[in-house]
Amino acid sequence: MSKKTHRKKQVTPERLQQLGFAYAPPLIISAAVSNKVFDTLATGAKTVEQVSKETGASTRGLRAIMNALIGLELLKKDRQGKYSLTPESASFLVTNKPGTLAGFFRTILPQLVSRWLQLTEVARTGRPVTAVNEETEGTEFFSQLVENIIPMSYGCAHKLGDHLKVGKAKNELRVLDLGAGSGIWGIALAEKSPRVRVAAVDWAGMIPTTKRITQKFGVGDRFEFVGGDLLVANFGSGYDIATLGHILHSEGEDRSRQLLKKTFRALKSGGTVAIAEWLVKDDRTEPLPSLMFAVQMLVNTEKGDTFSFNEIKTWLEEAGFKKVRKLDAPGPSPLILATKP
Repeated sequence: MSKKTHRKKQVTPERLQQLGFAYAPPLIISAAVSNKVFDTLATGAKTVEQVSKETGASTRGLRAIMNALIGLELLKKDRQGKYSLTPESASFLVTNKPGTLAGFFRTILPQLVSRWLQLTEVARTGRPVTAVNEETEGTEFFSQLVENIIPMSYGCAHKLGDHLKVGKAKNELRVLDLGAGSGIWGIALAEKSPRVRVAAVDWAGMIPTTKRITQKFGVGDRFEFVGGDLLVANFGSGYDIATLGHILHSEGEDRSRQLLKKTFRALKSGGTVAIAEWLVKDDRTEPLPSLMFAVQMLVNTEKGDTFSFNEIKTWLEEAGFKKVRKLDAPGPSPLILATKP
C-alpha cells in the first residue's frame, strides 16, 4: 500500500487583502445615502445621468458607487443602463421608510469610523478618546443614535411581548424600560396591550428624544419619564417587567452588577427582567460580531465590554433572580430572561 501524501494547504494573502478593504462597503453605503441615491431611485429606475441631475452629485462619483452597490446586491441595473433598488435597499435604505437604517449610515457611521481610526492609541492606553457612556459626552451621540437603531430591537421587543403574553393582560402591566433611549422596548410592549404602562429611565438630556419617539408611535400617553443616571435615579417599585435593551455592554461589569441588584428590587415577586446583549462564548473565541463589538466598547467607553450568557447569569443569580434562561429572538444574540421569586 502506498502511503497517502498530505499536502499542506497553501497560505495566501487573499483573505487579508479582502479584510484590508472591509471598510469599503459601509462607506460606500454611507456615500450613497448622503447623496440621496436610494431616495432618488425609490420613485423608479433611473440612469446615472438622471440621478446626477436630481441629486447634484457628479456622474463619475455616482457611477463608481452605484456600480459597487450592484456588487453588494443593493442595486440592480437593466440593459438600458437604468439602476433600481433591491428589496433590501428599498426596505432599509430609503429615508422615509419605517425601520430605515439610512440615518445610521448618514450620520452615525462617520462618527464611529472617525473614532475607530484612533484604535491604535486607544488600545495602547485602554482609554477612549471620547466616552459616550458618560452623560455630558454621550447625550448628543445617543440622541442621534437611538432612533437609527430601532430596527435592531423592535422585532426582539415584540417577541418578548408575545412570550410574556402581554396582549392577554387582564390588569395593568407595569414596565420599567431602563436606559430607554428611543423607548422602543416599552413602545413595543405598549403596542401589545392598552393595559401596559411604562416608566422610561434615561439621562435627563435623553428624555426629550424618548418623549418624541413615544409620541411618534402613538403611545406617549402611557409613558412616564425619569431622568438621571441609572444607579441614582428613583425607579420606584412593583414592576411586572424590566427591560435592559443593549445597556450592560456600555455600563461595564461593576455597574452592571449594581444595576441588576437595583432592578431586582424594583420588580414585584414573579416579575421578569429581559436583557438584550451581544453575547460571546465563555472563552471569547466567537461569535465574531460580538468580539468586534467589544472593540467598539473599547473605542467608545471607559469600561464597556461584551459578556457571555454565563457571566450575566451569575450576576443575575447574585442579585436574587431565578430561572435564568435564553429566548431566541431577532437580534445579534438571544434574549436573557430571569424571574424574581
